[in-house]
Amino acid sequence: MSNSPTLFMVVKKALEINKNPFPWTKAISAGFCAAIPAFIGLLTGNLAYGMQAGIGGFTYLYVFNEPYAQRAKKLFWVMIGLSLSVGIGTMLAPYSWLFAFMVGVIGAVATFIFGALKIPGPAAVFFVLCISMTSGMPIDPTLAPLRAGLVLLGGLLSWVIGMAGWLFNPHAPEMRAVKKVYVELASFLDAIGTEDYNQARHRTVMQMKTTDDILLAGHISWRTTDVYNRLLLLNHHANDIFLHVIEHFSEQSGQLPPELGTAVRGIVDSIDDKKTTLPRIRQPEERNEDIDRLFRKIFDADAILNEPVSKINQQINIFKRPLSTIFGGAFDKNSIVFLSAIRYGAILTIAAIVAYSFDFYRSFWIPLSCAAVMLGSTIMSTFHRAIQRTLGTIIGILAASIILSAKPQGILIVFIIFALTTLTELYIVRNYALAAMFITPNALLIAESSTHLHKLSFFATARIIDVLIGCFIGLLGTYLTGRRSASSRLPHAMAKTIRSQMQYLQVLFSEQRNGFSFEKIPAQSKMHTNFDNLKIIYTTALGEIPNNKFTLGDLWPAIFSMEQLRFHLDACLKIKDRAILPDESLAQLLLVFESMASALEHKQAVVRKKIPEITGFSKIQQEIADLQNALREKHFNKS
Repeated sequence: MSNSPTLFMVVKKALEINKNPFPWTKAISAGFCAAIPAFIGLLTGNLAYGMQAGIGGFTYLYVFNEPYAQRAKKLFWVMIGLSLSVGIGTMLAPYSWLFAFMVGVIGAVATFIFGALKIPGPAAVFFVLCISMTSGMPIDPTLAPLRAGLVLLGGLLSWVIGMAGWLFNPHAPEMRAVKKVYVELASFLDAIGTEDYNQARHRTVMQMKTTDDILLAGHISWRTTDVYNRLLLLNHHANDIFLHVIEHFSEQSGQLPPELGTAVRGIVDSIDDKKTTLPRIRQPEERNEDIDRLFRKIFDADAILNEPVSKINQQINIFKRPLSTIFGGAFDKNSIVFLSAIRYGAILTIAAIVAYSFDFYRSFWIPLSCAAVMLGSTIMSTFHRAIQRTLGTIIGILAASIILSAKPQGILIVFIIFALTTLTELYIVRNYALAAMFITPNALLIAESSTHLHKLSFFATARIIDVLIGCFIGLLGTYLTGRRSASSRLPHAMAKTIRSQMQYLQVLFSEQRNGFSFEKIPAQSKMHTNFDNLKIIYTTALGEIPNNKFTLGDLWPAIFSMEQLRFHLDACLKIKDRAILPDESLAQLLLVFESMASALEHKQAVVRKKIPEITGFSKIQQEIADLQNALREKHFNKS
């Protein structure tokens, strides 16, 4: 039974206004990054150079809530990429077919890198914008170094502004992440014994994984601070509390004393530098040994907050997956990241060929619209993007036509660039259509400020036609190449992930573990790569047209159990005194996992197998049982 939304539902969803708060700081900073180069160009008597340097201001649009150590590297490579895009575009502008091919290559490479590293944001769009805009500039390959250098200078300004917060609070992103862990942990304690237990457990595990990633991203091998080490220990302590609760309280029917959640929330208020002691929490009247032990664990956070890190008897282990492992896992014929990058580049190349092979007036808006539309993570989100892009861009083109026809000069151009960039960043969190209303005139003002418009209607019509063609190519290409690709790969991706989890478990609980250090377990990296790919495939399948939401919904409990199992396997890696399972138990576990994987690949029901005892890790045993139960029905035969 497929579930295809009506056109009205698609349009309604596309035009839905989110209630996210306006990011005033980021929006105003982005405005300065775009306007300051133009202002400097105005002061030095060459506004055109200043506006070209302003293209580097797009670097700031890649600033998100990541640690400053990660942000410094990301913004550096973004400004290099934008500069190269402009330089390459300037050199290849006279050669239409080669230029079109390079547009696709840049789009594919950027999409692959951002996807493999799971970097949020606009991904390839602004790299495509930079190279595309050069086709609308005067064609002169000798200007490539100059234009690339100007963009690099603008990007350097964005880097400085983006890193300015480091001077005041160098660990602000990591601190926010650790606070969120304790907030979710408190909610999880409150949810025990209620219907919200499973959802609260999942939210806590997801936040712990996110915080682990943020803390790892903020690690600098040659420089560690007391604040960073303290945050690491607080995060490890939150994991310890969570595992203790799972082990001792997950099966109970009644709720825990509310004072426990209150005590954990007290840690949140004490993490910053202004408060270093936990508030006094009234102990509940009805207590037992397990609850007292849990209270002691919670109040141990006070030691982490106050004692010097050197006096805390804990070992800080930092392990970052090498970039070669990450890219190697993504560079696979079954990787949705790799396939999405190839599809993105191929369709973008077709759009660029169409744009530059026919007599379109300043046609760079065709590949740009195509690139923006395909930024959607699913086919459904691509349709939403197309609607938002079309409506927002049409309004933006009309606004740009009016602005350009007025022939703004001097400081007025600087002010317009600042206002449009700021408004873009303010409204992009609400709806992309609203943002497109401001992105469009801003890009056109930079690229075509020197154009003399003799006929306003011709200019507006040409731009609107470009947008419609670009959106149509992006939609059609995405629909033809990806409408069922994720669903068809889902069984194989699940089976592959289950097998990698078995391999990881075998390393953890067999004599084989002695051959690996904490930092180097290939099975762990393989499991994470496979599971990350599975999550992307599942999310993509949910947005396919048509899809079977009943079948996909039935599979969610299995993916949920795999997520929980991944967390518990990683957690027990940190425990050195793990039991070594006998060969008979390992063989039985291998049979359990292989039967689940094989059943998925052949779209058959899973036959229940006996799960051997895993001494000291009953939750791993329980998650394997939950996974087996979740896969017992013939999910794939319902479509």
